[in-house]
Amino acid sequence: MMIYLAGGAVRDLLLGRPIADRDYLVMDATRESFIQSFPSAKEVGQAFPVFLIDKTEFSFPRAQSLNEELESRDLTVNAQLLDENGELICHPNTLGDLHNRILRPTSMQSFVDDPLRVFRAARFWAKLPDFTPHDDLIDIMRSIASQNLLNSISADRIGQETRKALNSPAPGNYIRLLAHAGCLSPWFEEFTDCLNITAGPLPYHDTNVLEHTCRVMDALAGNEISVWMGLCHDIGKSLTLKAKLPSHHGHDNSGVVLAETLAKRIRLPNTHVVAGGKASKWHMKAARYEELRPGTKVDLLMDLHLSNTLISLFKLVQADQDTNDHRRAERDLARILPVKLAKEEMNQGAQSGVRLRQLRAQVLANKQ
Repeated sequence: MMIYLAGGAVRDLLLGRPIADRDYLVMDATRESFIQSFPSAKEVGQAFPVFLIDKTEFSFPRAQSLNEELESRDLTVNAQLLDENGELICHPNTLGDLHNRILRPTSMQSFVDDPLRVFRAARFWAKLPDFTPHDDLIDIMRSIASQNLLNSISADRIGQETRKALNSPAPGNYIRLLAHAGCLSPWFEEFTDCLNITAGPLPYHDTNVLEHTCRVMDALAGNEISVWMGLCHDIGKSLTLKAKLPSHHGHDNSGVVLAETLAKRIRLPNTHVVAGGKASKWHMKAARYEELRPGTKVDLLMDLHLSNTLISLFKLVQADQDTNDHRRAERDLARILPVKLAKEEMNQGAQSGVRLRQLRAQVLANKQ
């Protein structure tokens, strides 16, 4: 039995970067002999044998030889193995691409075999922003999309890659590369027309909505929910006929519907569903917070408070519009939360809600 440190762990080792996850390739072994050597191993693979030992993955080969195994990997910078004696075995282009900071596919076939690698490639540019996608990678991604192979990927796998991208140093690169290679549809179809829509006011007046969105995502890097809100905040501007919204949805609500639909489509947690909708609904109003009427402030503050998105929303506004009123908003929230109805005004259904909103708005109107 030979066990090799594989893929990204070797890449990061050669780049002098911290190794986050260690994956191993097991050669010259059977299931039975591996389990005999590692009794605590739990088999989780379906297409081919994969075992977990203390959350560390040990995979059996998908090919007949080491060279074929390397060709079956996604990118050349990940197509490398390190044996127990420190000997490096890698794709012919690996070391050159590492030195030149290039993201190049190992082969067309590896992407055909698993189209998810389109999203993995985009995610690696988010993870390694100092690298440059090779023209061959762009061409293969476009080819995979043109063959409609992206439609066959399970939603859960798209969601997993997306969440990894959201936690990367340059999360905007994930959407940038998918857009550049024509791979937004069907999973991120809300953004397919954004390249032709101008972003609007300073500081991004000279960019399209999609690039503006990517810049906001990059500015929010370091917090998954904030980055997701950055991705969703202008999603309403991409409203097209193919969004297929029911006619009863007004324009103000369209962005909320699109954001929530996107999160659900790729099976993100409910926290993301809610946060994306709040980003689309409130970011423009929060950007001019001090100009809002007291009642609108109450609506904004209570909605963000109950959804636990107030801080993230105002971080988004700062990245989007370079304004930051979150301290004022927090102070106002602290003033209205203690407001209570008189006993005789309680339990009156919708009327009680209207009255409580009035009382809270009066507090904000009289704050001077």
